[in-house]
Amino acid sequence: MKNKESNKTTNSRRRYDEEFKSSVIQMMENGQSIAEVSQAMGIGESLLYRWKAALKTSDSVEVDEEKEALRRRVKQLELERDILKKALAIFSRAT
Repeated sequence: MKNKESNKTTNSRRRYDEEFKSSVIQMMENGQSIAEVSQAMGIGESLLYRWKAALKTSDSVEVDEEKEALRRRVKQLELERDILKKALAIFSRAT
């Protein structure tokens, strides 16, 4: 029969905050290999690969959101431009 206390330690998971994850990813981006970072920080390599992939995915989502916002802004500006062109044509005929 397993000791309950030893079972608690094996089932507990370490939690890492976003600041820590960012600093670890920064280490990898500065040229350290994943194996070096893993060993230095005491974190499994597979976890580091997941953090790196998640960061890439979140960056991609942010870029997509920014592109969509820019598209909406361009549409709005084109509409305003067209309205001003029509107003200019109307006022030009009136004189």
